[in-house]
Amino acid sequence: MNKRIGLWFNEQKAVIVSVSEDGEERKTIASYMENYTRFSSITPGDGAPEDARDRRYWNHLGEYYDKVIAHIRDAESIQIFGPGEAKHELKKRLEGAGLAEYNLTIEDSDKLTDQQVAKKVRERFPARSQFDIS
Repeated sequence: MNKRIGLWFNEQKAVIVSVSEDGEERKTIASYMENYTRFSSITPGDGAPEDARDRRYWNHLGEYYDKVIAHIRDAESIQIFGPGEAKHELKKRLEGAGLAEYNLTIEDSDKLTDQQVAKKVRERFPARSQFDIS
């Protein structure tokens, strides 16, 4: 299957639009995390509260990235766009997971609605006719 994916991505939300012969599919994955999660108590044996907070934050963020990668793993082409640096971190994680062979593009973009994301992906990956040989 020639699945092509466009992904609007930041640390709070991923909007994944998949385009294939079967049509278009849209999925949203939320990280359920504020910019920096605050923990108010010390967990015994967990070290300083700041260290524990940092570990929990990065572990939670890593789980979020892994969920997104699981949904884009089977694509032949991926377009990642969004604000900030998260899209570059996702690219590094894709490369680290041995998925560097993708036709991958990265682009800066402001905040977009889900419909705007889908439109942008359709423009980048127009629907292929069943008679196309490419």
